[in-house]
Amino acid sequence: MKVLVATEKPFARVAVDGIREVVEQAGYELALLEKYSSKGHLLEAVADVDALIIRSDNVDAEVLAAAKNLKIVVRAGAGYDNIDLASATAHNVVAMNTPGQNSNAVAELALGLMVMAVRNMYNGTSGTELKGKKLGIHAYGNVGRNVARIAKGFGMEIYAYDAYCPDEAMLNDGVTPLHSAEDLYATCDVISLHIPATAETKGSINYALLSKMPKGGLLVNTARKEVINEAELIQFMQERHDFRYVTDIMPAADQKMTELFESRYFATPKKMGAQTAEANINAGIAAAKQIVDFFQNGNTRFQVN
Repeated sequence: MKVLVATEKPFARVAVDGIREVVEQAGYELALLEKYSSKGHLLEAVADVDALIIRSDNVDAEVLAAAKNLKIVVRAGAGYDNIDLASATAHNVVAMNTPGQNSNAVAELALGLMVMAVRNMYNGTSGTELKGKKLGIHAYGNVGRNVARIAKGFGMEIYAYDAYCPDEAMLNDGVTPLHSAEDLYATCDVISLHIPATAETKGSINYALLSKMPKGGLLVNTARKEVINEAELIQFMQERHDFRYVTDIMPAADQKMTELFESRYFATPKKMGAQTAEANINAGIAAAKQIVDFFQNGNTRFQVN
């Protein structure tokens, strides 16, 4: 079996060493394609591999067609919208993610962005505190639960909405469940967004929903760019001068938003949620272990297609 790690943004060296140890102990061959500069390099590299580990790299129909021996692709991270799932299924390729491995890193970033926003982007003026504020967690998965855990230390009042999570799971964590996005946004001073980009959620964070937030509202997006209706967000922020938006996914309209909302808007230069040494290592090694488990035991627990 040949396992390829194809990462335009490479794993940390310690992560690669960990992946190599897992793969070679199983008796498989490991190949690396790092910092590649063209899709052609990826198409050539996948030609003879049985398994593929990626990060933010795109595995589309062309890549899957070129990978004649491919049986499994694992995205080292929670999101997997960079894999063409329909094409993977058509090519009999199992697609997986590694949920939970980056969760603490993303949650810590979300809280860091909150602190930065309520302190007016550290511009030297008087801000506010998170203590006593109502925090709404939109999607109570692995990241949302870590956000709740950390936010408790700030003394925040925590609410959550997730149509697929039972109330008991939230109540057991000391979180108040709400039963619609509209209720969450109307109730909370701060919203931490963790929904995936699906046909249902794309563009769903719009003017109507944001307009329900109380005065001084703050939206923190460490989820996906596609869930935001950018045109309506801009319209809303032009009308509501008290509202702030911070994100680690730079909007297409970043330059315009920076000019219009200098003290109320911030985006990191690139997606930063999982950019910690710990998350980097955890996700990479988890991907390798899932591949070995798949080949040796047929385990498809984290299959997403």
